[in-house]
Amino acid sequence: MPHPKSPTEETFRTLSSLTPSTSVKSHIITKKVDLPLRPAPSKRQSQHSEIAKALLVSQCLDKHENDSVPQIPSESHAFSYPPAQPASLESTEENDGGFLSSSSSSSDIMNAHNEMPQSLQVKRLSRNGGVGPAATDTPLPSEPTSPRIPFLRTNSAGSTPRMRPTTLDIPGLTRSKVSPDGRIAKRDVGSKLIIIMVGLPARGKSYITKKLARYLNWLQHDTKIFNVGERRRKVAHHGPDKDLPNLTGPQAAAKALMASQDLHIPSLHLPDAAGLDQSLEPPEEHEMNGDVEADDMEHNADFFDPSNVKAAQIREQCAIDTLDDLFDYILEGSGAVGILDATNSTLARRKLIMERIKERASSCNVLFIESVCEDENLLESNMRLKLSGPDYKDKDPVASLQDFKKRVAVYQKGYVPLGDYEEQNHMPYVKMIDVGRKVISYQIKGFLSSTAVYYLLNFNLAPRQIWITRHGESVDNVLGKIGGDSDLSGNGIKYAKALEQFVSGKRHEWDIHQHAKTQNTHFPPLPGDTTPPNPYVSAGAEEQNFCVWTSMLKRSAQTAKYFNDDDYDVKEMRMLNELYAGVMEGMTYEQIQEQFADEYAQRKKDKLAYRYPGPGGEGYLDVINRLRPVIVELERMTDHCVLITHRSVARVLLAYFRGLSRDEVADLDCPLGMLYCLEPKPYGVDFKAYRYNPSTSGFDHLPDYQLQRQTVLNN
Repeated sequence: MPHPKSPTEETFRTLSSLTPSTSVKSHIITKKVDLPLRPAPSKRQSQHSEIAKALLVSQCLDKHENDSVPQIPSESHAFSYPPAQPASLESTEENDGGFLSSSSSSSDIMNAHNEMPQSLQVKRLSRNGGVGPAATDTPLPSEPTSPRIPFLRTNSAGSTPRMRPTTLDIPGLTRSKVSPDGRIAKRDVGSKLIIIMVGLPARGKSYITKKLARYLNWLQHDTKIFNVGERRRKVAHHGPDKDLPNLTGPQAAAKALMASQDLHIPSLHLPDAAGLDQSLEPPEEHEMNGDVEADDMEHNADFFDPSNVKAAQIREQCAIDTLDDLFDYILEGSGAVGILDATNSTLARRKLIMERIKERASSCNVLFIESVCEDENLLESNMRLKLSGPDYKDKDPVASLQDFKKRVAVYQKGYVPLGDYEEQNHMPYVKMIDVGRKVISYQIKGFLSSTAVYYLLNFNLAPRQIWITRHGESVDNVLGKIGGDSDLSGNGIKYAKALEQFVSGKRHEWDIHQHAKTQNTHFPPLPGDTTPPNPYVSAGAEEQNFCVWTSMLKRSAQTAKYFNDDDYDVKEMRMLNELYAGVMEGMTYEQIQEQFADEYAQRKKDKLAYRYPGPGGEGYLDVINRLRPVIVELERMTDHCVLITHRSVARVLLAYFRGLSRDEVADLDCPLGMLYCLEPKPYGVDFKAYRYNPSTSGFDHLPDYQLQRQTVLNN
């Protein structure tokens, strides 16, 4: 079916079948038409005409050179091309429009071909394997097209700050030009994270920040907490400056903050129980309106009143300076995550923080985390814990608790929870209710943000014990070999029996202790009583389950052999397997040093980043990443647990619970026969250590034991 002619198309050309001996000129057919005169073409039109002429010549020559090759129309066209027309008409078209006339000779065409741009000549000869261009019915445009500007990609290995975030950075598991070791590079600003805590006092913000920072640092993402309260207390409790002896509290605070000096600021003065009535008088109205003189201000509840203008200015300056320290850590240092730990309970404060972030770190990810307590027992528990904090240390507990509640009440005046404003401005946030009982998240973006939120979903405050130990002595231990899957030795079997007896005894002691603690909780607190109630424990609570987790290697599973399945939930986990040494499995360190001297030296230089060669070879970073689900499960569950594992795994687990630095993980001293007990608390993790005593088949408590790096660095 012939192709319909365009209304503006007054001429067409047809190239009939050519033979190598036929001149090109005789087969250019033209149709004589009367065209209206038009003005001389512009410079752009002339340039376009030359390009059109060159393209036409190229098509003619392609047809001439490839006469014997069949042309197959493109399948994308749903119509046929115009048929060839008889060569009978003789007329001339307008040359200034860029068309060839019937008087053009073969040499003219060849000259035009030679004058075409070199790039077009090369393209004509190379495209379609020499077959020639596919036919097209699309008319040439009346104006030349806009130039195409290629996308310029910056060198990712440079030092310019990178605003576009990378998708995934896991030390030991990923590698790129920006991050050759998998850690978030200093210049990769778009992948870094700023966390802003929100919430009234005693809502568990510091508890959340400490656990989150410990987890992210354990994953090798450099994280640091910037606590506004600590900055305020640091300024407040240092000695007086010799040059400024007469400054009052607010004056000294302002001077210290402006000059970055540590000066003395009068702190909270709470009386003993006998003088309680004089201390708890409500503030005068002029004080609450911000008219209080600087000489009369103290760091008690009135100091935290949002309507107290002078004190609010000091507290705001503390917050801004702390935020600037966070920026320096993120932008100038090695930090990947910075956490601003403060109340940030007013909308004005959060707007100010976001303005500062836009000024200095606009490409960083930002995540707001709000902690809310709806459970009255949990709130009372958190408030009791404040009595042993730095603001109320060595003060009367009753007076301290009342003053603290007064402080919370003044904060509530301007408190605006996260919600409508953040959602209207597309600000990611997480709201934790009762420390994980309920979690609300909004628009979480970025790898680090997702990692943090996943961890926050698995919080609980249940009191429990986590025991960590290595397996009993194995046959390979006696021979000095690493790795392998050998059985326990005779001494190892004795250790397994002693371990079950000791843990069972401690389990019984724990139940008695928790019951007594529950019975001695007082409402309201008695003078000197700082023991908080725990909402997870009640007088009629059932006995907690007790788990025993081992690796899938024989020496670990055999150590758990004597734990009764009726009393303990025994489970084997591949995640707890020993670090696999690849081609060096079953060798001694002396053999490795002799046969793999270069590998031995490389491992000694950086054990944490080193990976054993050979199929399946692992390093400490691999162990950290395969232990992530184990850590999350230990944080989630409320049961007791004994982990019977291996040296590298024990090191990594202890590094998490004790918050050890990166340099300490791979060299931590974890000998056979040591048993470690960890009890998660709202303020951290209690730690105890026991050493197996073969002569008594028991375990001796080591009250002053501290984890330390081993002296022999081959292991």
